[in-house]
Amino acid sequence: QMQLVESGGGLVQAGDSLRLSCAISPRTVSTNSMAWFRQAPGKDREFVAAFLWSGIRHYADSVKGRFTISRDNAKNTVFLQMDSLKPDDTAVYYCAGRPGMTITSAYYTPSFYNYWGQGTQVTVSS
Repeated sequence: QMQLVESGGGLVQAGDSLRLSCAISPRTVSTNSMAWFRQAPGKDREFVAAFLWSGIRHYADSVKGRFTISRDNAKNTVFLQMDSLKPDDTAVYYCAGRPGMTITSAYYTPSFYNYWGQGTQVTVSS
């Protein structure tokens, strides 16, 4: 069992930065694959970034170069640093996790992850 609690969302202007946090309990984040997804109104949930148990990171093309996913193993927390935000980044952002060391290419699909947070709203005004 894993519980994920996101924080850090808010209302910002285009070009601003935000850092989202995902606190994980009780498993150790270093043996999990973690990811961020987002969902805008009327759209499907889409992949944003993943930090796999192996240490490999992946990003959606739409955020590459602007967003950075990281983790603090000591604090059992995963972060999403979002820079140069655009109005198109407006969405509810979800933290997702999968325990264990699974080798997969499906890290970008929601069905790969077993646990989800409640989501945090990010709104970027133009």
